[in-house]
Amino acid sequence: MALSGDELRQWVRIALSEDVGVGDVTTQALVPPQAMTTAVMVAREPLTVAGLELAELTFHECARAVQVVRHSTDGEAVEKGRLLLKITGPAAPILTAERVALNFVQRLSGVATLTARYVDAARGTSAQILDTRKTTPGLRRLEKYAVACGGGKNHRMGLYDQILIKDNHVATLASESDAPIALAVRRAREKFPHMRIEVEADTLAQVEEAAAAGANIILLDNMSLADMATAVRSVRGRSRTEASGGVNLDTVRAIAETGVDYISVGALTHSARSVDIALDFVETPQTPNADV
Repeated sequence: MALSGDELRQWVRIALSEDVGVGDVTTQALVPPQAMTTAVMVAREPLTVAGLELAELTFHECARAVQVVRHSTDGEAVEKGRLLLKITGPAAPILTAERVALNFVQRLSGVATLTARYVDAARGTSAQILDTRKTTPGLRRLEKYAVACGGGKNHRMGLYDQILIKDNHVATLASESDAPIALAVRRAREKFPHMRIEVEADTLAQVEEAAAAGANIILLDNMSLADMATAVRSVRGRSRTEASGGVNLDTVRAIAETGVDYISVGALTHSARSVDIALDFVETPQTPNADV
């Protein structure tokens, strides 16, 4: 997925406003405005990169005079010690931007790195790794971008771009019909005829009802491996299948081998840790014509 420059600048400005407030008082007190320096952003562990443009915009937002050179790209798997960015210019704005820039890259690279591990675990099967809506409020598009950097696929962005009929939706229709899933699919199709419809199923009977009703995708919720494999065989050619629930790095390979088309993993965004990335000053700040 693509993120626009305007979107990125908005996130950067919000983050800087939160961190800097009325001013970086430590830097203002200690660092002469004329001081110049060079710093490098370095990976301190193997990781998959995401968020470099946000870091670059953060430095530029603090001072246009700061020069940033990229030595890696988003989506790239890098080794420990790899140089990601080189930053040169006035020392004060580099210091002010440091934490926000690192927060963006550490967090998003963490999501990308975890996603890449899941993608690698399922490699060689037909299953695609999907994200979910279990994201940090206000940061969904950034975190889903990071998932894509790690090789995962984005599920629906929100409640507006795909129909997902879950158990609680079906429960609201139980008093109207003995076949509430079929009723739900019919109503959804009538209201939004061109939209993809997915149905959550807890049992094989619900899987069959959803497939017969014409669901595009059937979400196999917390099913055993045996039931997943049975569901895949029973609906092949009628609906695609998505596994959800109980997915972790120890189980994802076996789930993928049942033949499901998709595996949704909430952990990609709700449990990814920030990876270890540092900003190191490689030149001591120099102040032209400073008093000795």
